[in-house]
Amino acid sequence: MAISLRLSRGGAKKRPYYRIVAADSRKPRDGAYLEQIGTYNPLLAKDDEKRVQLNEDRARYWLGVGAQPSDRVARFLDAAGVKERTARNNPNKAEPGEKAKERAEEKAAKAAEAEEARKAAEEEANAPAEEAAAEEAPAAEEGAAEETAATADEGEKAEG
Repeated sequence: MAISLRLSRGGAKKRPYYRIVAADSRKPRDGAYLEQIGTYNPLLAKDDEKRVQLNEDRARYWLGVGAQPSDRVARFLDAAGVKERTARNNPNKAEPGEKAKERAEEKAAKAAEAEEARKAAEEEANAPAEEAAAEEAPAAEEGAAEETAATADEGEKAEG
């Protein structure tokens, strides 16, 4: 018989309360169990000593006869110093799925196209303005030269 140390849920709707039990792994989660070795109340504060209550001697006994703890119970046992839990590492956990990657690539491509279009529009808008400014500058210089000549002619007429 495969024995597991796991949580058995009790309590009301949206008010969970768990028993830490040694049970046959083939039995339902809230079904019959061999022995209750502790309790877990997730509604209490994390630093409250009544949040997790565990009979360490019985936990050691069940581990000694080959019981396998669930991940959550293994965390409790590690915190109590009964059994050291090996840390898990899943570097792909936070990586988005294939569809999300495709959507991100499409969005980046659209953003790049929009940026290129905006730059092209700015260049087109600036190019005629620069050409017009370049055309106006020589005309303004010629007009200034004419005004200077006209002022000089008037000055000569006033003298003479």
